[in-house]
Amino acid sequence: MTPTLDVVIPTLNAAPFLARTLVAVAAREASTVTVCDGGSRDDTVAIARRGGATVVTAPAGRGGQLAAGAAAGSAPWLLFLHADTLPGPGWLEAVQSFMSTPANTGKAGYFRLRFDTHDPRARRVERLAAWRCKVFGLPYGDQGLLIARAFYEGLGGFRPLPLMEDVDLVRRIGRRNLVPLGADAITSAERYERDGWLRRPLRNLSCLALFLAGLSPRVVARLYGR
Repeated sequence: MTPTLDVVIPTLNAAPFLARTLVAVAAREASTVTVCDGGSRDDTVAIARRGGATVVTAPAGRGGQLAAGAAAGSAPWLLFLHADTLPGPGWLEAVQSFMSTPANTGKAGYFRLRFDTHDPRARRVERLAAWRCKVFGLPYGDQGLLIARAFYEGLGGFRPLPLMEDVDLVRRIGRRNLVPLGADAITSAERYERDGWLRRPLRNLSCLALFLAGLSPRVVARLYGR
């Protein structure tokens, strides 16, 4: 069957998360999975190959990796996912519904953000993300992005930015062309649990404000501490 969807996953030392993500997306008819690795030193590449993914490599940096992963495929639709993000129940039906609607060839879809924890502080961050998407049209990369290849290429694709590559692309897509999908993106809470449920969102917001104000993405990346 000719693939209609290329799932693109950028990785860098993603061994703890990648296997379960591949299980969720790899065994789907009419889809391919490409893992674009940025030089992992753990078992990421081996896990990707065992999971049936095509593996390509690129210099570390999510924007460049995403671009390289997209270029490796040829399906008419692209779904970008982070390695520590699982599409939730009903995701495939939501994706298929979006792709089957002709008007959506000039739009992009994103999932609702959910964290894999029962911590009530996570619910507050999820509500903040929903508000950010609704008011500003700024879904982040950990919410996934579904987009027609022709539309993606017409926009110039992901740029090789060290940070804010997701914000850069969705701003070019435009708020009116961003559509919430009827499913969740279940993302690891590890970074929030490590950095703090208040500190990390504040740092993310500060970096976003600096980027939107025109500060160099490389400078923002240093402040972010990636």
